[in-house]
Amino acid sequence: QVRLVESGGGLVQAGGSRRLSCAASVGTFSSYVMGWFRQAPEKEREFVAAITWSGDITHYAAFVKGRFTISRDNAKNTVHLQMNSLKPEDTAVYYCAADSTISMRSVDYWGQGTQVTVSS
Repeated sequence: QVRLVESGGGLVQAGGSRRLSCAASVGTFSSYVMGWFRQAPEKEREFVAAITWSGDITHYAAFVKGRFTISRDNAKNTVHLQMNSLKPEDTAVYYCAADSTISMRSVDYWGQGTQVTVSS
C-alpha cells in the first residue's frame, strides 16, 4: 500500500512563499509521476503541477506558471512544491498525488492533504 504524507502547509501573507513536501512510503516511488492538486472551499479539486519520474518533464496549471515549482528527490522518495508570490486565491487544501502518466487523469494514490491559507 502506497502512503503519501504532505507537510509544510500553514498561514502565509499574500506575496509570501511556502514550500510543501510529500513523503512517499513506496519502494517504486521513482516509477510514478508525482503531482499536486488543490481544493478550495466549495470548489472542485484541481490540478496544480506534475513531474515525471526523471524530473525532466514538468507540467503546470496556467494559474501557477512562473510562481510555483515542482521538484522531486527519488533517493528520498519526496516531492516538493515551492510556492512563491502567493495570492489569497491560492488558499486551499493541497494534495499530493501519484499517477502513471503526466496527465494525472487517473490518480492511483492520494495524500491526506495540507491546508495553505494566504491572508490578504
